[in-house]
Amino acid sequence: MNLEINQVTTIFLAIGLLVLGMFLVNKIGVLRKFCIPAPVVGGLVFAALATLLKSLGVVEFTLDTSLQSLFMITFFTTIGLGASFKLVKLGGKLLVIYWLACGFLALAQNVIGVSMAYLFNLHPLIGLMAGAVSMEGGHGAATAFGQTIEDLGVDSALSIGIAAATFGLVAGGLIGGPIVKYLITKYDLKPVETDEDAGIPIGETEKPIETNQFFTQLLLITFCMSLGTYLGELFSTATGFVLPGYVGAMFVAVIVRNIVDKINPKVVDMKSIGLISDVSLGIFLTMALMSIKLWEIANLALPLLVIVFVQVVFITLFGIFILFRMLGKDYDAAVMVAGFTGHGLGATPNAMANMAAVTQRYGPSRKAFLIVPIVGAFLIDVFAIPIIITTINLFQ
Repeated sequence: MNLEINQVTTIFLAIGLLVLGMFLVNKIGVLRKFCIPAPVVGGLVFAALATLLKSLGVVEFTLDTSLQSLFMITFFTTIGLGASFKLVKLGGKLLVIYWLACGFLALAQNVIGVSMAYLFNLHPLIGLMAGAVSMEGGHGAATAFGQTIEDLGVDSALSIGIAAATFGLVAGGLIGGPIVKYLITKYDLKPVETDEDAGIPIGETEKPIETNQFFTQLLLITFCMSLGTYLGELFSTATGFVLPGYVGAMFVAVIVRNIVDKINPKVVDMKSIGLISDVSLGIFLTMALMSIKLWEIANLALPLLVIVFVQVVFITLFGIFILFRMLGKDYDAAVMVAGFTGHGLGATPNAMANMAAVTQRYGPSRKAFLIVPIVGAFLIDVFAIPIIITTINLFQ
Protein backbone atom coordinates (compact mmCIF):
# COMPACT_ATOMS: atom_id res chain seq x y z
CA MET A 1 0.00 0.00 0.00
CA ASN A 2 1.23 3.48 -0.90
CA LEU A 3 0.19 6.20 1.56
CA GLU A 4 0.38 9.73 0.16
CA ILE A 5 0.86 12.50 2.75
CA ASN A 6 -0.14 16.01 1.63
CA GLN A 7 1.84 19.24 2.02
CA VAL A 8 0.21 20.45 5.24
CA THR A 9 0.44 17.07 6.95
CA THR A 10 4.08 16.73 5.87
CA ILE A 11 4.89 20.06 7.56
CA PHE A 12 3.04 18.94 10.70
CA LEU A 13 4.90 15.64 10.67
CA ALA A 14 8.26 17.39 10.19
CA ILE A 15 7.69 19.70 13.14
CA GLY A 16 6.49 16.79 15.25
CA LEU A 17 9.63 14.81 14.42
CA LEU A 18 11.78 17.86 15.15
CA VAL A 19 10.22 18.15 18.62
CA LEU A 20 10.71 14.39 19.10
CA GLY A 21 14.36 14.80 18.12
CA MET A 22 14.82 17.58 20.68
CA PHE A 23 13.30 15.37 23.37
CA LEU A 24 15.53 12.40 22.50
CA VAL A 25 18.69 14.53 22.37
CA ASN A 26 17.90 15.90 25.84
CA LYS A 27 17.21 12.44 27.25
CA ILE A 28 19.92 10.34 25.58
CA GLY A 29 23.42 11.22 26.78
CA VAL A 30 25.38 9.94 23.77
CA LEU A 31 23.32 12.10 21.38
CA ARG A 32 23.91 15.14 23.56
CA LYS A 33 27.61 14.37 23.99
CA PHE A 34 28.29 14.28 20.24
CA CYS A 35 25.98 17.23 19.49
CA ILE A 36 23.80 15.20 17.12
CA PRO A 37 21.24 17.68 15.71
CA ALA A 38 17.63 17.14 16.74
CA PRO A 39 16.39 17.25 13.09
CA VAL A 40 18.79 14.42 12.24
CA VAL A 41 17.52 12.30 15.13
CA GLY A 42 13.83 12.92 14.47
CA GLY A 43 14.14 12.59 10.70
CA LEU A 44 16.15 9.37 10.86
CA VAL A 45 13.64 7.82 13.29
CA PHE A 46 10.93 8.27 10.66
CA ALA A 47 13.24 7.18 7.80
CA ALA A 48 14.15 4.00 9.68
CA LEU A 49 10.50 3.26 10.47
CA ALA A 50 9.49 3.88 6.83
CA THR A 51 12.28 1.57 5.66
CA LEU A 52 11.15 -1.16 8.05
CA LEU A 53 7.50 -0.90 7.00
CA LYS A 54 8.45 -0.96 3.32
CA SER A 55 10.73 -3.99 3.75
CA LEU A 56 7.91 -5.84 5.55
CA GLY A 57 5.53 -4.99 2.71
CA VAL A 58 3.16 -3.08 5.00
CA VAL A 59 3.15 0.44 3.56
CA GLU A 60 5.30 2.90 1.59
CA PHE A 61 5.02 6.61 2.36
CA THR A 62 5.02 9.35 -0.28
CA LEU A 63 5.67 12.75 1.27
CA ASP A 64 4.93 16.16 -0.27
CA THR A 65 8.16 18.03 0.53
CA SER A 66 7.56 20.87 -1.93
CA LEU A 67 8.03 23.50 0.80
CA GLN A 68 11.44 22.11 1.74
CA SER A 69 13.19 24.34 -0.80
CA LEU A 70 11.60 27.47 0.73
CA PHE A 71 13.02 26.68 4.17
CA MET A 72 16.36 25.73 2.63
CA ILE A 73 16.71 29.04 0.76
CA THR A 74 15.69 30.92 3.90
CA PHE A 75 18.39 29.20 5.93
CA PHE A 76 21.20 29.91 3.47
CA THR A 77 20.08 33.53 3.18
CA THR A 78 20.34 33.95 6.97
CA ILE A 79 23.88 32.55 6.79
CA GLY A 80 24.77 35.22 4.23
CA LEU A 81 23.30 37.98 6.37
CA GLY A 82 25.53 36.86 9.22
CA ALA A 83 28.73 37.30 7.21
CA SER A 84 29.77 40.79 8.23
CA PHE A 85 33.29 41.72 7.13
CA LYS A 86 33.60 43.76 10.32
CA LEU A 87 33.88 40.42 12.09
CA VAL A 88 36.94 39.60 9.97
CA LYS A 89 38.65 42.78 11.14
CA LEU A 90 37.76 41.97 14.74
CA GLY A 91 39.48 38.58 14.51
CA GLY A 92 42.62 39.97 12.89
CA LYS A 93 45.40 37.97 11.25
CA LEU A 94 44.61 34.69 13.02
CA LEU A 95 41.03 34.76 11.76
CA VAL A 96 42.21 35.22 8.17
CA ILE A 97 44.68 32.33 8.51
CA TYR A 98 42.00 30.11 10.03
CA TRP A 99 39.54 31.14 7.32
CA LEU A 100 42.01 30.35 4.53
CA ALA A 101 42.75 26.98 6.15
CA CYS A 102 39.03 26.18 6.03
CA GLY A 103 38.99 27.05 2.33
CA PHE A 104 41.94 24.73 1.72
CA LEU A 105 40.22 21.99 3.72
CA ALA A 106 37.13 22.22 1.49
CA LEU A 107 39.31 21.79 -1.59
CA ALA A 108 41.25 18.87 -0.06
CA GLN A 109 38.07 17.12 1.08
CA ASN A 110 36.67 17.27 -2.44
CA VAL A 111 39.91 15.90 -3.90
CA ILE A 112 39.84 13.02 -1.40
CA GLY A 113 36.15 12.28 -1.96
CA VAL A 114 36.32 12.32 -5.77
CA SER A 115 39.59 10.32 -5.83
CA MET A 116 38.17 7.65 -3.52
CA ALA A 117 35.01 7.48 -5.64
CA TYR A 118 37.12 6.67 -8.69
CA LEU A 119 38.95 4.02 -6.63
CA PHE A 120 35.63 2.35 -5.79
CA ASN A 121 34.35 2.80 -9.36
CA LEU A 122 31.60 5.18 -8.26
CA HIS A 123 30.33 8.38 -9.86
CA PRO A 124 32.70 11.23 -8.84
CA LEU A 125 29.78 13.27 -7.51
CA ILE A 126 29.09 10.48 -5.02
CA GLY A 127 32.61 11.16 -3.76
CA LEU A 128 31.82 14.86 -3.63
CA MET A 129 28.87 14.08 -1.35
CA ALA A 130 31.37 12.48 1.04
CA GLY A 131 33.73 15.44 0.61
CA ALA A 132 33.31 19.08 1.58
CA VAL A 133 29.56 18.92 1.03
CA SER A 134 28.96 16.65 4.03
CA MET A 135 32.20 17.10 5.99
CA GLU A 136 32.71 20.86 6.17
CA GLY A 137 29.18 21.60 4.99
CA GLY A 138 27.40 19.28 7.42
CA HIS A 139 23.79 18.14 7.14
CA GLY A 140 22.56 21.47 5.79
CA ALA A 141 24.85 21.49 2.76
CA ALA A 142 24.46 17.71 2.29
CA THR A 143 20.71 18.16 2.05
CA ALA A 144 20.84 21.17 -0.26
CA PHE A 145 23.53 19.94 -2.66
CA GLY A 146 22.29 16.34 -2.46
CA GLN A 147 19.03 17.40 -4.07
CA THR A 148 20.91 19.43 -6.69
CA ILE A 149 23.12 16.46 -7.57
CA GLU A 150 20.15 14.08 -7.72
CA ASP A 151 18.54 16.50 -10.18
CA LEU A 152 21.66 16.01 -12.33
CA GLY A 153 20.89 12.26 -12.49
CA VAL A 154 23.03 10.86 -9.66
CA ASP A 155 20.78 8.56 -7.65
CA SER A 156 20.91 8.45 -3.83
CA ALA A 157 23.18 11.51 -3.58
CA LEU A 158 21.03 13.02 -0.83
CA SER A 159 20.95 9.83 1.24
CA ILE A 160 24.71 9.36 0.86
CA GLY A 161 25.40 12.95 1.85
CA ILE A 162 23.23 12.68 4.96
CA ALA A 163 24.90 9.40 5.97
CA ALA A 164 28.40 10.84 5.43
CA ALA A 165 27.50 13.99 7.38
CA THR A 166 26.28 11.87 10.28
CA PHE A 167 29.46 9.75 10.32
CA GLY A 168 31.54 12.93 10.14
CA LEU A 169 29.59 14.58 12.93
CA VAL A 170 30.31 11.69 15.29
CA ALA A 171 33.97 11.55 14.25
CA GLY A 172 34.38 15.30 14.72
CA GLY A 173 33.13 15.00 18.28
CA LEU A 174 35.39 12.04 19.02
CA ILE A 175 38.79 13.20 17.78
CA GLY A 176 38.92 16.90 18.80
CA GLY A 177 39.73 16.29 22.46
CA PRO A 178 42.44 13.63 21.94
CA ILE A 179 44.19 15.78 19.31
CA VAL A 180 44.38 18.79 21.64
CA LYS A 181 45.47 16.67 24.58
CA TYR A 182 48.34 15.37 22.44
CA LEU A 183 49.38 18.92 21.46
CA ILE A 184 49.10 20.29 25.00
CA THR A 185 51.12 17.40 26.44
CA LYS A 186 53.79 17.41 23.76
CA TYR A 187 54.42 21.17 23.80
CA ASP A 188 53.54 21.79 27.48
CA LEU A 189 50.99 24.43 26.54
CA LYS A 190 49.19 26.68 29.01
CA PRO A 191 46.59 29.43 28.61
CA VAL A 192 47.86 32.99 28.79
CA GLU A 193 44.56 34.65 29.68
CA THR A 194 43.12 34.91 33.16
CA ASP A 195 39.82 36.73 32.58
CA GLU A 196 36.87 34.97 34.10
CA ASP A 197 34.88 35.28 30.89
CA ALA A 198 37.75 34.43 28.56
CA GLY A 199 36.32 31.07 27.60
CA ILE A 200 32.81 32.36 26.96
CA PRO A 201 31.74 33.04 23.37
CA ILE A 202 31.24 36.71 22.58
CA GLY A 203 27.59 37.41 21.82
CA GLU A 204 24.98 40.11 21.84
CA THR A 205 23.38 41.18 25.10
CA GLU A 206 20.04 39.59 25.80
CA LYS A 207 17.11 41.67 24.61
CA PRO A 208 13.54 40.84 23.56
CA ILE A 209 12.76 40.52 19.86
CA GLU A 210 10.47 43.36 18.77
CA THR A 211 7.77 42.78 16.14
CA ASN A 212 8.77 45.72 13.92
CA GLN A 213 12.41 44.72 14.01
CA PHE A 214 11.52 41.10 13.28
CA PHE A 215 9.57 42.07 10.16
CA THR A 216 12.48 44.25 9.04
CA GLN A 217 14.67 41.15 9.13
CA LEU A 218 12.03 39.20 7.19
CA LEU A 219 12.02 41.98 4.60
CA LEU A 220 15.81 41.74 4.22
CA ILE A 221 15.71 37.96 4.02
CA THR A 222 12.92 37.74 1.45
CA PHE A 223 14.51 40.50 -0.67
CA CYS A 224 17.80 38.56 -0.77
CA MET A 225 15.95 35.30 -1.48
CA SER A 226 13.98 36.83 -4.34
CA LEU A 227 16.89 38.64 -5.99
CA GLY A 228 19.34 35.80 -5.36
CA THR A 229 17.18 33.07 -6.89
CA TYR A 230 16.56 35.19 -10.02
CA LEU A 231 20.25 35.97 -10.39
CA GLY A 232 21.11 32.30 -9.87
CA GLU A 233 18.74 31.27 -12.65
CA LEU A 234 20.06 33.98 -14.99
CA PHE A 235 23.67 33.01 -14.27
CA SER A 236 22.99 29.32 -14.91
CA THR A 237 21.13 30.08 -18.16
CA ALA A 238 23.79 32.47 -19.45
CA THR A 239 26.84 30.37 -18.57
CA GLY A 240 25.63 26.78 -18.36
CA PHE A 241 27.31 26.68 -14.94
CA VAL A 242 25.05 25.15 -12.29
CA LEU A 243 24.32 27.72 -9.58
CA PRO A 244 21.43 26.70 -7.31
CA GLY A 245 19.07 29.48 -6.25
CA TYR A 246 19.94 29.12 -2.58
CA VAL A 247 23.60 29.83 -3.34
CA GLY A 248 22.69 32.98 -5.24
CA ALA A 249 20.49 34.07 -2.34
CA MET A 250 23.30 33.52 0.15
CA PHE A 251 25.82 35.61 -1.77
CA VAL A 252 23.31 38.40 -2.36
CA ALA A 253 22.73 38.36 1.39
CA VAL A 254 26.49 38.75 2.04
CA ILE A 255 26.56 41.82 -0.21
CA VAL A 256 23.38 43.27 1.31
CA ARG A 257 24.67 42.75 4.86
CA ASN A 258 27.87 44.64 4.23
CA ILE A 259 26.13 47.47 2.34
CA VAL A 260 23.62 47.83 5.17
CA ASP A 261 26.47 47.85 7.70
CA LYS A 262 27.93 50.88 5.90
CA ILE A 263 24.61 52.75 6.02
CA ASN A 264 23.23 51.76 9.41
CA PRO A 265 24.76 48.81 11.33
CA LYS A 266 21.75 48.66 13.65
CA VAL A 267 19.37 47.56 10.89
CA VAL A 268 20.50 43.91 10.96
CA ASP A 269 19.41 42.18 14.16
CA MET A 270 21.29 38.89 14.44
CA LYS A 271 19.07 37.65 17.27
CA SER A 272 15.98 37.74 15.04
CA ILE A 273 17.89 36.37 12.07
CA GLY A 274 19.32 33.62 14.26
CA LEU A 275 15.81 32.59 15.32
CA ILE A 276 14.61 32.50 11.71
CA SER A 277 17.74 30.54 10.79
CA ASP A 278 17.18 27.94 13.52
CA VAL A 279 13.52 27.44 12.60
CA SER A 280 14.13 27.16 8.84
CA LEU A 281 17.13 24.86 9.27
CA GLY A 282 15.25 22.62 11.70
CA ILE A 283 12.24 22.16 9.42
CA PHE A 284 14.17 21.79 6.16
CA LEU A 285 16.61 19.29 7.64
CA THR A 286 13.85 17.24 9.24
CA MET A 287 11.87 17.16 5.99
CA ALA A 288 14.96 16.04 4.10
CA LEU A 289 15.90 13.28 6.52
CA MET A 290 12.41 11.90 7.00
CA SER A 291 12.13 11.43 3.23
CA ILE A 292 15.46 9.71 2.55
CA LYS A 293 15.39 6.11 1.36
CA LEU A 294 17.84 4.24 3.55
CA TRP A 295 17.55 1.07 1.49
CA GLU A 296 19.16 2.84 -1.46
CA ILE A 297 22.55 3.31 0.29
CA ALA A 298 22.96 -0.13 1.90
CA ASN A 299 25.32 -1.32 -0.84
CA LEU A 300 27.46 1.84 -0.48
CA ALA A 301 28.00 1.56 3.28
CA LEU A 302 31.59 0.21 3.06
CA PRO A 303 32.91 2.70 0.46
CA LEU A 304 31.27 5.52 2.40
CA LEU A 305 32.89 4.50 5.68
CA VAL A 306 36.30 4.20 4.01
CA ILE A 307 36.02 7.68 2.45
CA VAL A 308 34.98 9.23 5.77
CA PHE A 309 37.84 7.43 7.53
CA VAL A 310 40.35 8.91 5.08
CA GLN A 311 38.80 12.35 5.64
CA VAL A 312 39.26 11.94 9.41
CA VAL A 313 42.91 10.90 9.01
CA PHE A 314 43.60 13.87 6.73
CA ILE A 315 42.06 16.52 9.00
CA THR A 316 43.89 15.04 12.00
CA LEU A 317 47.29 15.24 10.28
CA PHE A 318 46.55 18.68 8.82
CA GLY A 319 45.44 20.02 12.19
CA ILE A 320 48.45 18.70 14.12
CA PHE A 321 51.28 19.30 11.67
CA ILE A 322 50.15 22.34 9.65
CA LEU A 323 47.29 24.36 11.14
CA PHE A 324 48.67 24.26 14.69
CA ARG A 325 51.95 25.76 13.45
CA MET A 326 50.24 28.31 11.19
CA LEU A 327 48.23 29.59 14.16
CA GLY A 328 51.27 30.11 16.37
CA LYS A 329 51.98 26.79 18.14
CA ASP A 330 50.50 28.06 21.41
CA TYR A 331 47.57 27.11 23.63
CA ASP A 332 45.08 29.20 21.61
CA ALA A 333 46.23 27.44 18.44
CA ALA A 334 45.64 24.03 20.03
CA VAL A 335 42.12 24.97 21.10
CA MET A 336 41.37 26.28 17.60
CA VAL A 337 42.51 22.94 16.17
CA ALA A 338 39.83 21.31 18.35
CA GLY A 339 37.25 23.66 16.82
CA PHE A 340 38.61 23.05 13.33
CA THR A 341 38.17 19.28 13.60
CA GLY A 342 34.68 19.78 15.03
CA HIS A 343 33.21 21.88 12.23
CA GLY A 344 35.57 20.51 9.57
CA LEU A 345 33.91 17.11 9.98
CA GLY A 346 30.57 18.07 11.43
CA ALA A 347 29.14 21.40 12.50
CA THR A 348 29.84 24.53 14.52
CA PRO A 349 28.11 23.13 17.65
CA ASN A 350 30.61 20.26 17.45
CA ALA A 351 33.43 22.79 17.35
CA MET A 352 32.05 24.66 20.34
CA ALA A 353 31.57 21.44 22.29
CA ASN A 354 35.16 20.36 21.55
CA MET A 355 36.58 23.71 22.65
CA ALA A 356 34.39 23.89 25.73
CA ALA A 357 35.59 20.46 26.85
CA VAL A 358 39.24 21.52 26.39
CA THR A 359 38.95 24.92 28.08
CA GLN A 360 37.03 23.53 31.04
CA ARG A 361 39.96 21.23 31.75
CA TYR A 362 42.99 23.29 30.73
CA GLY A 363 41.90 26.92 30.90
CA PRO A 364 40.26 29.67 28.79
CA SER A 365 41.00 30.75 25.22
CA ARG A 366 39.29 33.99 24.22
CA LYS A 367 40.83 34.01 20.74
CA ALA A 368 39.50 30.55 19.92
CA PHE A 369 35.97 31.37 21.09
CA LEU A 370 35.99 34.53 18.99
CA ILE A 371 37.46 33.15 15.76
CA VAL A 372 36.03 29.63 15.42
CA PRO A 373 32.30 30.50 15.70
CA ILE A 374 32.64 33.44 13.27
CA VAL A 375 34.33 31.33 10.62
CA GLY A 376 32.50 28.07 11.29
CA ALA A 377 29.01 29.54 11.37
CA PHE A 378 29.25 32.22 8.67
CA LEU A 379 32.46 32.91 6.78
CA ILE A 380 33.36 29.35 5.88
CA ASP A 381 30.70 29.16 3.14
CA VAL A 382 32.23 32.10 1.28
CA PHE A 383 35.05 29.72 0.29
CA ALA A 384 33.40 26.31 0.58
CA ILE A 385 30.35 26.84 -1.60
CA PRO A 386 32.21 28.16 -4.70
CA ILE A 387 34.60 25.20 -4.38
CA ILE A 388 31.67 22.76 -4.18
CA ILE A 389 29.83 24.42 -7.09
CA THR A 390 32.97 24.31 -9.25
CA THR A 391 33.50 20.62 -8.46
CA ILE A 392 29.89 19.81 -9.38
CA ASN A 393 30.29 21.52 -12.73
CA LEU A 394 33.59 19.74 -13.42
CA PHE A 395 32.09 16.27 -12.94
CA GLN A 396 28.38 16.60 -13.82
